[in-house]
Amino acid sequence: MEIASSLITFLSFQPFLVAAIVTVLCLLLALLAVRSVRFPYLETPQSDGVDSVASAKKVCNCVCSCNGGFGAPDSEATVAPYVNGGTASMVEKASSVAVAERLTGASMMEQLVPEITTHALSYLDFPSLCRLSMTNSLMRKAANDDNAWKALYHKDFTLEQDSVTPANGWKAYYAATRAIVTINADFFSIIKERSLPAMSHFWLNADYVKCVHASGELFSGYNAVIQSWQLAFNWDHGFNFQVRDVRARVLTDTAWVTMKTYVDIDSGPFNVTNVFELHNGRWYMVHHHSSVLTVDGEVEEPIVHA
Repeated sequence: MEIASSLITFLSFQPFLVAAIVTVLCLLLALLAVRSVRFPYLETPQSDGVDSVASAKKVCNCVCSCNGGFGAPDSEATVAPYVNGGTASMVEKASSVAVAERLTGASMMEQLVPEITTHALSYLDFPSLCRLSMTNSLMRKAANDDNAWKALYHKDFTLEQDSVTPANGWKAYYAATRAIVTINADFFSIIKERSLPAMSHFWLNADYVKCVHASGELFSGYNAVIQSWQLAFNWDHGFNFQVRDVRARVLTDTAWVTMKTYVDIDSGPFNVTNVFELHNGRWYMVHHHSSVLTVDGEVEEPIVHA
Protein backbone atom coordinates (compact mmCIF):
# COMPACT_ATOMS: atom_id res chain seq x y z
CA MET A 1 0.00 0.00 0.00
CA GLU A 2 2.86 2.40 0.82
CA ILE A 3 4.51 1.74 -2.53
CA ALA A 4 1.26 2.34 -4.32
CA SER A 5 0.64 5.60 -2.50
CA SER A 6 4.18 6.85 -3.28
CA LEU A 7 3.75 6.02 -6.95
CA ILE A 8 0.44 7.86 -7.03
CA THR A 9 2.03 10.89 -5.35
CA PHE A 10 4.94 10.95 -7.87
CA LEU A 11 2.62 10.69 -10.82
CA SER A 12 0.50 13.56 -9.45
CA PHE A 13 3.58 15.89 -9.36
CA GLN A 14 5.02 14.77 -12.73
CA PRO A 15 3.42 17.58 -14.82
CA PHE A 16 5.02 20.25 -12.61
CA LEU A 17 8.41 18.60 -12.88
CA VAL A 18 8.19 18.38 -16.65
CA ALA A 19 7.18 22.05 -16.84
CA ALA A 20 10.15 23.09 -14.67
CA ILE A 21 12.60 21.14 -16.82
CA VAL A 22 11.23 22.66 -20.03
CA THR A 23 11.46 26.18 -18.55
CA VAL A 24 15.12 25.72 -17.57
CA LEU A 25 15.99 24.44 -21.04
CA CYS A 26 14.28 27.42 -22.69
CA LEU A 27 16.25 29.85 -20.51
CA LEU A 28 19.52 28.16 -21.41
CA LEU A 29 18.74 28.30 -25.13
CA ALA A 30 17.79 31.98 -24.88
CA LEU A 31 21.08 32.86 -23.13
CA LEU A 32 23.10 31.03 -25.78
CA ALA A 33 21.23 32.84 -28.57
CA VAL A 34 21.80 36.28 -27.06
CA ARG A 35 25.46 35.54 -26.45
CA SER A 36 26.08 34.43 -30.04
CA VAL A 37 24.32 37.54 -31.49
CA ARG A 38 25.91 40.28 -29.32
CA PHE A 39 29.40 38.80 -29.02
CA PRO A 40 30.03 36.83 -32.21
CA TYR A 41 33.81 37.11 -31.88
CA LEU A 42 33.60 34.92 -28.76
CA GLU A 43 32.47 32.04 -30.97
CA THR A 44 35.36 32.45 -33.44
CA PRO A 45 37.67 29.47 -33.14
CA GLN A 46 41.31 30.23 -32.46
CA SER A 47 43.87 29.03 -34.95
CA ASP A 48 47.12 27.39 -33.96
CA GLY A 49 50.00 29.77 -33.11
CA VAL A 50 47.81 32.88 -33.02
CA ASP A 51 47.47 34.90 -29.86
CA SER A 52 44.02 34.75 -28.28
CA VAL A 53 43.76 38.54 -28.04
CA ALA A 54 44.58 39.05 -31.69
CA SER A 55 42.05 36.42 -32.72
CA ALA A 56 39.32 38.19 -30.78
CA LYS A 57 39.62 41.34 -32.92
CA LYS A 58 36.62 42.16 -35.05
CA VAL A 59 37.39 42.26 -38.73
CA CYS A 60 36.02 45.30 -40.55
CA ASN A 61 34.93 44.70 -44.12
CA CYS A 62 33.63 48.19 -44.73
CA VAL A 63 34.27 49.80 -48.09
CA CYS A 64 34.90 53.52 -48.68
CA SER A 65 33.28 54.97 -51.81
CA CYS A 66 33.99 58.69 -51.33
CA ASN A 67 34.70 60.05 -54.83
CA GLY A 68 36.14 56.67 -55.78
CA GLY A 69 36.14 53.03 -54.65
CA PHE A 70 38.47 51.39 -52.22
CA GLY A 71 38.53 47.76 -51.23
CA ALA A 72 38.86 46.29 -47.79
CA PRO A 73 41.82 47.44 -45.67
CA ASP A 74 43.78 44.28 -46.47
CA SER A 75 43.34 44.58 -50.21
CA GLU A 76 45.74 46.40 -52.50
CA ALA A 77 45.09 50.14 -52.91
CA THR A 78 43.70 51.01 -56.30
CA VAL A 79 44.57 54.26 -58.05
CA ALA A 80 41.14 55.75 -58.59
CA PRO A 81 40.58 59.14 -60.23
CA TYR A 82 38.91 61.93 -58.24
CA VAL A 83 36.77 64.84 -59.21
CA ASN A 84 39.53 67.34 -58.36
CA GLY A 85 42.15 65.44 -60.30
CA GLY A 86 43.74 63.66 -57.34
CA THR A 87 44.39 59.98 -56.87
CA ALA A 88 44.29 57.48 -54.07
CA SER A 89 48.03 57.99 -53.46
CA MET A 90 47.38 61.67 -52.77
CA VAL A 91 44.73 60.73 -50.25
CA GLU A 92 47.17 58.34 -48.58
CA LYS A 93 49.74 61.15 -48.28
CA ALA A 94 47.13 63.47 -46.81
CA SER A 95 46.14 60.74 -44.37
CA SER A 96 49.74 60.27 -43.28
CA VAL A 97 50.06 64.02 -42.70
CA ALA A 98 46.86 64.00 -40.64
CA VAL A 99 48.17 61.08 -38.58
CA ALA A 100 51.43 62.95 -37.97
CA GLU A 101 49.52 66.03 -36.85
CA ARG A 102 47.48 63.94 -34.43
CA LEU A 103 50.61 62.33 -33.01
CA THR A 104 52.56 65.59 -32.54
CA GLY A 105 49.58 67.80 -31.75
CA ALA A 106 50.87 70.48 -34.16
CA SER A 107 49.84 71.55 -37.64
CA MET A 108 52.19 71.89 -40.61
CA MET A 109 52.35 75.65 -39.98
CA GLU A 110 53.43 75.06 -36.40
CA GLN A 111 56.15 72.60 -37.45
CA LEU A 112 57.96 75.12 -39.67
CA VAL A 113 61.28 76.55 -38.57
CA PRO A 114 60.98 80.04 -36.95
CA GLU A 115 62.58 81.84 -39.91
CA ILE A 116 60.04 80.47 -42.38
CA THR A 117 57.17 81.15 -39.98
CA THR A 118 58.27 84.77 -39.53
CA HIS A 119 58.56 85.24 -43.29
CA ALA A 120 55.08 83.79 -43.81
CA LEU A 121 53.57 85.99 -41.09
CA SER A 122 55.14 89.09 -42.65
CA TYR A 123 52.54 88.88 -45.44
CA LEU A 124 49.67 89.28 -42.96
CA ASP A 125 48.17 92.64 -42.11
CA PHE A 126 47.49 93.97 -38.62
CA PRO A 127 43.94 92.50 -38.15
CA SER A 128 44.93 89.09 -39.58
CA LEU A 129 47.94 88.81 -37.28
CA CYS A 130 45.77 89.63 -34.27
CA ARG A 131 43.18 87.02 -35.29
CA LEU A 132 45.89 84.41 -35.77
CA SER A 133 47.14 84.97 -32.23
CA MET A 134 43.70 83.97 -30.91
CA THR A 135 43.60 80.50 -32.55
CA ASN A 136 45.74 78.48 -30.13
CA SER A 137 48.76 78.75 -27.85
CA LEU A 138 51.36 77.82 -30.49
CA MET A 139 49.98 80.28 -33.04
CA ARG A 140 49.77 82.95 -30.35
CA LYS A 141 53.45 82.42 -29.63
CA ALA A 142 54.29 82.70 -33.34
CA ALA A 143 52.06 85.74 -33.89
CA ASN A 144 53.57 87.53 -30.87
CA ASP A 145 57.10 87.06 -32.16
CA ASP A 146 59.02 90.35 -32.16
CA ASN A 147 60.45 89.78 -35.64
CA ALA A 148 56.98 89.40 -37.14
CA TRP A 149 55.81 92.72 -35.69
CA LYS A 150 59.04 94.43 -36.71
CA ALA A 151 58.49 93.29 -40.30
CA LEU A 152 54.88 94.50 -40.14
CA TYR A 153 56.03 97.88 -38.78
CA HIS A 154 58.48 98.34 -41.65
CA LYS A 155 55.82 97.35 -44.15
CA ASP A 156 53.10 99.68 -42.80
CA PHE A 157 55.16 102.65 -41.62
CA THR A 158 58.85 103.15 -42.34
CA LEU A 159 62.26 101.47 -42.60
CA GLU A 160 63.98 104.44 -40.94
CA GLN A 161 63.80 102.93 -37.45
CA ASP A 162 65.45 99.60 -38.17
CA SER A 163 68.07 100.17 -35.45
CA VAL A 164 65.47 101.09 -32.81
CA THR A 165 64.97 98.64 -29.93
CA PRO A 166 61.55 99.35 -28.37
CA ALA A 167 61.47 98.95 -24.60
CA ASN A 168 58.21 96.94 -24.66
CA GLY A 169 58.81 95.07 -27.90
CA TRP A 170 57.79 95.70 -31.49
CA LYS A 171 54.18 94.68 -30.98
CA ALA A 172 53.59 97.40 -28.38
CA TYR A 173 55.59 99.86 -30.48
CA TYR A 174 53.49 99.07 -33.54
CA ALA A 175 50.27 99.64 -31.57
CA ALA A 176 51.53 102.97 -30.19
CA THR A 177 52.66 104.14 -33.63
CA ARG A 178 49.35 103.13 -35.16
CA ALA A 179 47.50 105.11 -32.47
CA ILE A 180 49.62 108.23 -33.10
CA VAL A 181 49.15 108.03 -36.86
CA THR A 182 45.38 107.75 -36.35
CA ILE A 183 45.35 110.76 -34.01
CA ASN A 184 47.42 112.74 -36.51
CA ALA A 185 44.85 111.92 -39.22
CA ASP A 186 42.10 113.17 -36.88
CA PHE A 187 43.90 116.54 -36.74
CA PHE A 188 43.52 117.04 -40.48
CA SER A 189 39.91 115.86 -40.34
CA ILE A 190 39.21 118.63 -37.80
CA ILE A 191 40.78 121.18 -40.15
CA LYS A 192 38.61 120.02 -43.06
CA GLU A 193 35.48 120.19 -40.88
CA ARG A 194 36.51 123.58 -39.41
CA SER A 195 35.42 122.45 -35.97
CA LEU A 196 36.77 124.87 -33.37
CA PRO A 197 35.39 122.87 -30.36
CA ALA A 198 37.13 119.74 -31.63
CA MET A 199 40.37 121.68 -32.18
CA SER A 200 40.12 123.14 -28.66
CA HIS A 201 39.76 119.62 -27.23
CA PHE A 202 42.60 118.34 -29.41
CA TRP A 203 45.27 120.67 -27.98
CA LEU A 204 46.73 120.41 -24.48
CA ASN A 205 45.59 123.29 -22.31
CA ALA A 206 49.05 124.50 -21.29
CA ASP A 207 51.05 127.72 -21.60
CA TYR A 208 53.97 126.07 -23.41
CA VAL A 209 52.06 124.80 -26.47
CA LYS A 210 53.05 126.47 -29.74
CA CYS A 211 51.72 126.70 -33.28
CA VAL A 212 53.49 128.00 -36.38
CA HIS A 213 51.19 128.38 -39.36
CA ALA A 214 52.28 128.40 -42.99
CA SER A 215 52.43 132.20 -42.89
CA GLY A 216 55.37 131.90 -40.50
CA GLU A 217 53.59 133.57 -37.58
CA LEU A 218 54.20 131.97 -34.17
CA PHE A 219 51.42 131.58 -31.60
CA SER A 220 52.40 130.58 -28.05
CA GLY A 221 50.08 129.45 -25.28
CA TYR A 222 46.77 127.63 -25.41
CA ASN A 223 44.50 130.67 -25.84
CA ALA A 224 46.62 132.23 -28.59
CA VAL A 225 46.81 128.93 -30.47
CA ILE A 226 43.04 128.37 -30.40
CA GLN A 227 42.41 131.98 -31.52
CA SER A 228 44.76 131.43 -34.47
CA TRP A 229 42.73 128.41 -35.56
CA GLN A 230 39.52 130.40 -35.21
CA LEU A 231 40.90 132.96 -37.67
CA ALA A 232 41.97 130.19 -40.03
CA PHE A 233 38.52 128.55 -39.94
CA ASN A 234 36.84 131.89 -40.73
CA TRP A 235 38.76 132.10 -43.98
CA ASP A 236 36.40 131.69 -46.92
CA HIS A 237 38.74 129.48 -48.91
CA GLY A 238 38.15 125.78 -48.39
CA PHE A 239 40.79 123.29 -47.28
CA ASN A 240 41.46 120.58 -49.84
CA PHE A 241 44.78 118.87 -49.26
CA GLN A 242 46.45 115.50 -49.18
CA VAL A 243 48.91 114.19 -46.61
CA ARG A 244 51.87 112.11 -47.75
CA ASP A 245 55.13 110.64 -46.41
CA VAL A 246 53.93 110.30 -42.82
CA ARG A 247 56.71 109.34 -40.39
CA ALA A 248 56.09 108.83 -36.67
CA ARG A 249 58.38 108.33 -33.69
CA VAL A 250 56.88 107.33 -30.35
CA LEU A 251 58.52 107.43 -26.93
CA THR A 252 57.01 106.74 -23.52
CA ASP A 253 55.00 109.97 -23.20
CA THR A 254 56.08 111.97 -26.26
CA ALA A 255 55.59 111.44 -29.99
CA TRP A 256 56.19 113.47 -33.11
CA VAL A 257 54.99 113.06 -36.68
CA THR A 258 56.51 114.56 -39.83
CA MET A 259 54.75 114.68 -43.19
CA LYS A 260 54.17 116.61 -46.38
CA THR A 261 50.83 118.24 -47.23
CA TYR A 262 49.81 119.16 -50.75
CA VAL A 263 47.25 121.94 -50.87
CA ASP A 264 45.30 123.34 -53.82
CA ILE A 265 46.13 126.95 -52.94
CA ASP A 266 48.91 129.28 -54.09
CA SER A 267 51.00 128.85 -50.94
CA GLY A 268 52.12 125.46 -52.27
CA PRO A 269 53.14 122.18 -50.58
CA PHE A 270 54.28 122.22 -46.94
CA ASN A 271 56.52 120.40 -44.53
CA VAL A 272 54.51 119.73 -41.38
CA THR A 273 55.61 118.59 -37.93
CA ASN A 274 53.18 117.70 -35.12
CA VAL A 275 54.29 116.94 -31.57
CA PHE A 276 52.10 115.10 -29.03
CA GLU A 277 52.29 114.43 -25.31
CA LEU A 278 50.55 111.69 -23.32
CA HIS A 279 48.50 112.91 -20.36
CA ASN A 280 46.15 110.68 -18.33
CA GLY A 281 46.10 108.02 -21.01
CA ARG A 282 45.31 110.43 -23.87
CA TRP A 283 47.51 112.02 -26.52
CA TYR A 284 47.31 115.83 -26.88
CA MET A 285 48.95 118.08 -29.45
CA VAL A 286 51.52 120.48 -27.97
CA HIS A 287 53.25 121.75 -31.11
CA HIS A 288 52.34 122.28 -34.77
CA HIS A 289 54.73 123.67 -37.35
CA SER A 290 53.97 124.19 -41.02
CA SER A 291 56.41 125.65 -43.53
CA VAL A 292 56.56 125.95 -47.28
CA LEU A 293 58.48 123.17 -48.99
CA THR A 294 61.59 124.44 -50.76
CA VAL A 295 63.84 122.87 -53.38
CA ASP A 296 67.45 124.13 -53.65
CA GLY A 297 66.59 127.17 -51.59
CA GLU A 298 63.63 128.18 -53.74
CA VAL A 299 59.94 127.82 -52.96
CA GLU A 300 58.51 124.97 -55.00
CA GLU A 301 55.54 125.60 -57.23
CA PRO A 302 52.23 124.43 -55.79
CA ILE A 303 51.12 120.92 -56.66
CA VAL A 304 47.42 120.58 -57.30
CA HIS A 305 45.66 117.27 -56.54
CA ALA A 306 42.09 116.39 -57.27
